[in-house]
Amino acid sequence: MSDEAINGVNGLNGNGGRSALSLVPKTDQKQTMKDFKTDQEVRWCPGCGDYAVLAAVQSFLPELGLRRENITFVSGIGCSSRFPYYMNTYGFHSIHGRAPAIATGLATSRPDLSVWVVTGDGDALSIGGNHLIHALRRNVNLKILLFNNRIYGLTKGQYSPTSEVGKITKSTPMGSLDSPFNPLSLAIGAEGTFVARTIDSDRKHLQSVLREAAQHEGTALVEIYQNCNIFNDNAFEPLKDPSVRDDVTIRLEHGEPIVFGAERQKALVRNPAGSFEVANVADVDPSRIAVHDASNPDPSQAFALSRLDSPAFEHTPIGIFRNVDRPSYDELLRGQVDEAVGAQGQGDLAALLASGDTWRID
Repeated sequence: MSDEAINGVNGLNGNGGRSALSLVPKTDQKQTMKDFKTDQEVRWCPGCGDYAVLAAVQSFLPELGLRRENITFVSGIGCSSRFPYYMNTYGFHSIHGRAPAIATGLATSRPDLSVWVVTGDGDALSIGGNHLIHALRRNVNLKILLFNNRIYGLTKGQYSPTSEVGKITKSTPMGSLDSPFNPLSLAIGAEGTFVARTIDSDRKHLQSVLREAAQHEGTALVEIYQNCNIFNDNAFEPLKDPSVRDDVTIRLEHGEPIVFGAERQKALVRNPAGSFEVANVADVDPSRIAVHDASNPDPSQAFALSRLDSPAFEHTPIGIFRNVDRPSYDELLRGQVDEAVGAQGQGDLAALLASGDTWRID
């Protein structure tokens, strides 16, 4: 693509302030949560965290003011992948791990759609691992909700790619030997432009992250800690227990010092190795306290934050880790097509296909 075409795309992204929703038709009708509910019976286990996420999404979408027929949810296989049945929008229940690939085709061919992918830790990070990382590196205009319950729920309780080492399950009776994926570290390493984490039971926080993700031009990955009360109950209990959650949960706010704790008595500081460590606010110079910058093009700080998570959840960041501007794959692709058509006139696909074994593009 020419420099002029790329600059034109850059003018429509980030620096130009264009939202991912700018091409999606708006509705003149006032919408409510009820408009996004279907007549399908919601079939998850009673008490499943998926109910909370579904309710949060259904109540958040009316804020966008988009026509429901221009919103699409694409899922793979797993408990979370029932999601499209319960959303009164267009949807596609696809195949195991391939939701990002199918959604990529949809998003690149239909800029008038807001395309959402709903997946789980098994669906996205096992058979779907390559599809996920390539969607992230390409920066396709997708919003990916990754439900992470650290277990395979639909197939009845085997360990998953995010299960901790030593996890005893039906498929690992002596304990899992696999080192788990850290979904956020993986996403940041794949140059994801929007990477966030939230919790199923914290609706206010979940919806605040979804609002930012919806506006992001490019791939937005939101990891949602989601409780499976049947096969992995209380997996995230320290982050939900009122007696300890404020001391272990680090709520990231762009432009603000990273301070946390029930009395705001703890802070993050950088150590000589470049990683973060927890310190008492009273014991450190205020200038050493890290300030969160989600818009920093250098991913090292976001990556260091993602490494704070631990199996014991001693200090777990939630919020938006990274939110940077980079041209989306969709815009670059359409710019390239427009450039080719402008240089050669209206294309003739049938003539091209019948023209021989090779052709030349000047």
